[in-house]
Amino acid sequence: MRVVVLADTHVRASTAAGPMLPEPVYRDLRRADVILHAGDVVDERLLVELGTFAPVFAVLGNNDDTLVDALPPTLELELSSVPVAMVHDSGPRDGRAARMHRRFPDARLVVYGHSHQPEDRIGEGRQRLFNPGSPTQRRRAPYRSYGVVGLAAGRVTSHRIVEMSPR
Repeated sequence: MRVVVLADTHVRASTAAGPMLPEPVYRDLRRADVILHAGDVVDERLLVELGTFAPVFAVLGNNDDTLVDALPPTLELELSSVPVAMVHDSGPRDGRAARMHRRFPDARLVVYGHSHQPEDRIGEGRQRLFNPGSPTQRRRAPYRSYGVVGLAAGRVTSHRIVEMSPR
């Protein structure tokens, strides 16, 4: 299963026609089996657009004021027999691995956002901690980014942060 992982898109869809995300994201969305969005979607129209590519699972971010009734603050699901958890704000980097393991003890993959800082590492209990960064606003990150994760037969088979230009 090919999973495209997004967070912190902060899209405010305008009335003008045009893409809401950078083109490299759309290239991967066209091949996605599932899309995960770790919050700060901002405009529901982005979720609708993402849903034209693959099933979408998303959590509420701190800037998702209009989506409070539509998105949960956390989500736990199973994809290709892999327990996956999502939350927008995982808290400070210090202590994150222990905190995520306590909060989601059964998850093999924990997806989060908020910081705009891409991260892909192993935490406590061999959990993969995965923040895709932001494809639209890099803030203090060295580049804009999103993620692609492969899942099969109960395992995370591939994982990468896709780096885009810093602009």
